[in-house]
Amino acid sequence: MIIFRLIGESFRFAFDALRQNKLRTILSLSGITIGIFTIITVFTAVDTLRDKLQTSVDKLGSNTLFVHKWPWIFSDSFPWWKYINRPSPSLRDQKALQDRLTLARGISYEVSRGGRTVKYNTNSVDGVDITAASQEYNLVWNLEFGEGRYFSEMEGKSGTPVCIIGAEIATGLFGSDNAVGKQIQILGRRTTVVGVFEKEGSDMMGMSKDELILIPLNYAKSLFDINSENYNPQITVRGIDGIPLEEVESELKGAMRSIHRIQPGQEEDFSLNKSTMISNQLDSVFAMVNIAGWVIGGFSILVGGFGIANIMFVSVKERTNIIGIQKSLGAKNYFILLQFMFEAIVLCILGGLLGLTFVYLITLFFTHVVDTEIILYFKNIVLGIGISVFIGMISGFWPAYSASKLDPVEAIRS
Repeated sequence: MIIFRLIGESFRFAFDALRQNKLRTILSLSGITIGIFTIITVFTAVDTLRDKLQTSVDKLGSNTLFVHKWPWIFSDSFPWWKYINRPSPSLRDQKALQDRLTLARGISYEVSRGGRTVKYNTNSVDGVDITAASQEYNLVWNLEFGEGRYFSEMEGKSGTPVCIIGAEIATGLFGSDNAVGKQIQILGRRTTVVGVFEKEGSDMMGMSKDELILIPLNYAKSLFDINSENYNPQITVRGIDGIPLEEVESELKGAMRSIHRIQPGQEEDFSLNKSTMISNQLDSVFAMVNIAGWVIGGFSILVGGFGIANIMFVSVKERTNIIGIQKSLGAKNYFILLQFMFEAIVLCILGGLLGLTFVYLITLFFTHVVDTEIILYFKNIVLGIGISVFIGMISGFWPAYSASKLDPVEAIRS
């Protein structure tokens, strides 16, 4: 009960100080407010950006590997001359992997062209990405359809001029009409739409299927050279569910070395890329940003802590006679100590809550005015309040300790 009474009195003293010395208190709290605002703003922006990027990375699949000529992440001493002489993944490699891999759910060969224009009657859509893939594409990627279906086995093998289009392309060419069954012009060829991907929305890493057209690989052979490096060839391998990615990667690496006839001890002439490479790179970048947020906000909090300590010393000075009366009536030292400690903590929490309020208002502004969703996560709210409590304890301890050690007789005389 005494703890609750102390907290109640501390709130009353803190609000009395705020009411009686508004300018002094507000100026002193501004350091805590600015510090919490800076740190939580940085963390909120970083967490929001990290989650959006991670959502994009997750589309690659946690159990998926990509065979490329170039690695996704380069070291500081980048030996470009080694990579430029490497062969690109080929359709022959994909066929050989299908015969050798036992831990793969699906193995697809894919090439892509960007910045294309597709037409339907008088309507056209620019900046379209065209991907040509082998029949196993639906085994390595999670495909959801708003209309229609995936390619049939016969369509894929015979190179039938069919395609699956993204939701944005369907809207641009057909409006609200049904797209399935209609013929559009792709690279000058009339191609029948058999499906429309489910709308995914914007993607920070450009991996949304909303502006993608997927065609069978055998059909693409009549449109362009699928073995050309200009079309970014890649082999996508998705492991069987439940099989650790490391085992799939080990088997894939051994199979590729065997296919390319690479001797033991020789360096690979291919790169195996995976989503964790991007995730690890993002973690290191965001860790540096978080450190910068701590440094910038830390100075403000340090200044704010001195301001709170100053307020508490003044508060002790103004209430010295009251402290003397309390001690003469039997108040213990810890009672006086906790009373001022709680008061300092309450003042810091007020500054922290004000900083969190400003952060929340900024998230509302960006979400509803700028149309960029920013989320103030609960963990950041807890962090902001936790920092405020910690600074209150640190900055209020010495003034509270000095108050608890006052002689009651001398304190009453003041």
